[in-house]
Amino acid sequence: MASTRDLGFFGPGSVSWQVHREVTVLFGGARAVLMQAAHPLVIAGARESGFYERNPWKRLQRTLILTYTITFGTKAEALAAAERINDVHTRIKGVDPETGLPYDALDPELLLWVHACLVDSALLFEELTVGKLDAAGRQRFHEEQMLAAEMVKVPREIIPPTVADLRAYVRDMAAGNELRVTDSARKVAELFMDPPKEAEWRPILRGVSRLAFATLPPRLREAYGFRVGPAKELAMRATFAATRFARPLLPPKYRYIAPYAAWRMRQRGKEPPPDLEDAHRRAGIRLDRAKSISDPG
Repeated sequence: MASTRDLGFFGPGSVSWQVHREVTVLFGGARAVLMQAAHPLVIAGARESGFYERNPWKRLQRTLILTYTITFGTKAEALAAAERINDVHTRIKGVDPETGLPYDALDPELLLWVHACLVDSALLFEELTVGKLDAAGRQRFHEEQMLAAEMVKVPREIIPPTVADLRAYVRDMAAGNELRVTDSARKVAELFMDPPKEAEWRPILRGVSRLAFATLPPRLREAYGFRVGPAKELAMRATFAATRFARPLLPPKYRYIAPYAAWRMRQRGKEPPPDLEDAHRRAGIRLDRAKSISDPG
């Protein structure tokens, strides 16, 4: 993806690369999706698009590819990925049959909730499984991700300006009345608890899903029917501690996500496997529709 000439909007010196390259941080995405699904208007839009009805795991993978392309792709790739996301969102609007409320996938407040869940979960899983960021690093990550949010139509002025403000926003949303676990949200939960056979890394996904449920805000966790007693709490803490200890010992292919691993290979003069380009095409990234921008550095 990102070459030595065009390292995209972030680059290897960014906190975004440092955080998002870790597979253990990627696992926090399950928590983010569960939180997003608990917003009835967010999940209504996903339901209208058939996101969780037709090949849901493949659709989740395509969404993940688009999201990580914004961070690790060249500028042209990042713009194409953002354009693809925005194109899909322009067609998703209607009235939620469960609440009777109108929804629009380009509603800034809905986009903000989706973004906040991603950033909050990434920072939490970085803290629990990596632990390298200090307060300044967390704030820098948050500010870098504001650019990614703007690319998918989140107005910067509505994003909480600090990590503390963002976490307060997430807490308030989780404690308020806007979120509820509907039948559609429970289908998302089932997708993680019982992944389909084609799901990549299926053998460990159930364990990952338990960590995702266990780290949800308490009210949401209970709404999903996931109880954390003293034994589960102890087991969760032990799992995170073991993951944090073992992570530096893992081979790069298991420690890092594919886009970052591909960049590392190119740095050593090797060509990565063609899987990433194939994934781009499957995700609908069309570079001919993106404006090509050269890295001034």
